[in-house]
Amino acid sequence: MFKITDYLTIQDAAKFLGVAANTLRNWEKEKKVTVYRNPQNQYRLYKKEDLEQLLNNIQPMR
Repeated sequence: MFKITDYLTIQDAAKFLGVAANTLRNWEKEKKVTVYRNPQNQYRLYKKEDLEQLLNNIQPMR
């Protein structure tokens, strides 16, 4: 079962990742991050699990 608490708004997701909200919008266009829409107001929502996975996939530069 899905819970709204499993999702973050664009502002909360940006803060969680340490990037700007516009960065998330760009990543959406580039299909780097999966975006869900609230069925009532069409606001962008991000699964916290997806964002955690994105952070885990970051690799250090050599």
